[in-house]
Amino acid sequence: MTSPGTTLRLVDTDPAELAVDAIVIGLHSHTGEQAATGGLLLASGAESIAVAFDGKLTETLALLGATGGPGEVIKLATLGTVTAPVIAAVGLGPEPTGAAPAPETLRRAAGAAVRALAGAPRVALALPLPDDADAPAALRAVAEGALLGGYRFAGYKTRPQPTRREPVAEVLVAVPDAGDAGAQAEIARAQVVGGAVRRTRDWVNTAPNELRPPSFADSVADAAREAGLTVEVLDETALVAGGYGGIVAVGQGSEAPPRLVKLSYTPADGGNGKRVALVGKGITFDTGGISIKPAQGMWEMKSDMGGAAAVAATMLAVAALKPSVAVTGYLPMAENMPSGRSYRPGDVISMYNGKKVEVLNTDAEGRMVLGDAMARACEDGCDYLFETSTLTGGQVVALGKRIAGVMGTPELCERVKVAGDAVGEPAWPMPLPDDVRKGMDSEVADISQVNAGMDRAGHMLQGGVFLREFVTDDVAWAHIDIAGPSYHSGEPTGYWTKGGTGVPVRTLVELVQDVAANG
Repeated sequence: MTSPGTTLRLVDTDPAELAVDAIVIGLHSHTGEQAATGGLLLASGAESIAVAFDGKLTETLALLGATGGPGEVIKLATLGTVTAPVIAAVGLGPEPTGAAPAPETLRRAAGAAVRALAGAPRVALALPLPDDADAPAALRAVAEGALLGGYRFAGYKTRPQPTRREPVAEVLVAVPDAGDAGAQAEIARAQVVGGAVRRTRDWVNTAPNELRPPSFADSVADAAREAGLTVEVLDETALVAGGYGGIVAVGQGSEAPPRLVKLSYTPADGGNGKRVALVGKGITFDTGGISIKPAQGMWEMKSDMGGAAAVAATMLAVAALKPSVAVTGYLPMAENMPSGRSYRPGDVISMYNGKKVEVLNTDAEGRMVLGDAMARACEDGCDYLFETSTLTGGQVVALGKRIAGVMGTPELCERVKVAGDAVGEPAWPMPLPDDVRKGMDSEVADISQVNAGMDRAGHMLQGGVFLREFVTDDVAWAHIDIAGPSYHSGEPTGYWTKGGTGVPVRTLVELVQDVAANG
């Protein structure tokens, strides 16, 4: 199921004269002594709008309750003062001293404004864009925010909803020169990357009865072939024959058999000689298996394939952006269900790389399918391996619902952090302590799947320690735990709508392009 998209276009017409349904301007809150009087300050980009209102616009917005707080949206009927019938002032917080607002501030503001203007077919954004070296990042942020804030899952409602307004169909971004090649390139990139994030959200938000491993594999494979990627799909027979014990074990409890999807991109010019592997967890629904989860909140386990969805969508973006580096995606897919065929606590599983794993908790299934896929990626050959998964509740406990946990090769973890900071998907490097690995020693196998005493201390780190067993010494790797950031259960905020967020697609794209440029 594909949700309707939003298109982007650059314009350099005076914002006061744009023939649109609404125009968005930025609004700063004052600091210091002026804050006590409730003073407001229009952001750059709104100058002609302010002139049209004879300098009374901030006063009017203040009467309507505007504070300029980040993400706040106040709508005002223009009554013919400017061409657009509605002005939407979006809060940007205090004005930065001697600088434009941070890209993430602009990204969230654009998302909040476009979402608030649902029902308006055409919207223009006259937000502050610097004219210096920071201009590309600011324009990229505004464009991405608009595309993601305007997202709404198509859903399954069978009756018209009178109060349900259609998302904004077209967004015009006001810039000094709409014909500038650099600006046009940023808009084109935003359409690709924003489209990939929206595709990820669609897959995550799809009902789990409609997206089981075979249908998920088919959907990914169809999209990948259309994008020009090379596709390989291993079904349950091939997985058994190939020795993918972890994927087979997790998937054998379901009537919908497991899959492993491999997507490959090879640059036309041969690239820079580096090879990037992306691995994503694809548990289309996680009951916990025999170690069954509590009923409360289990419905959100349809999102346990968010890592695979992100990797698949990233590969689609890679196919469109054509970086000078070879990239291969691996998507192990399974449905973790309890039945007479399910794998059990106490089972010993032979993984793809030959290691024997003692199963203690069937709800720690993600690391089982990922271990096989990561071992396969290393066998195929890669210089960098980025793996992402909704792996542990420990990530949420440690870092909350916005910040991903990163474990692996220290230098590469720092590279992930830098990329995440650049795109607004924060991540924080975590250690892989020796004592955590010692706690996973098994008396009967090479390693226990979790702590041998079922101690949940350092639970997020246990996942990283386990996955390290399936990466060869010559490969730099990073495990990105997105259990919190990949799914948003609360009310919409910024450019996050309720449901799948699409994290960490933008980070992965940034990393691929960084490797292409810098090795």
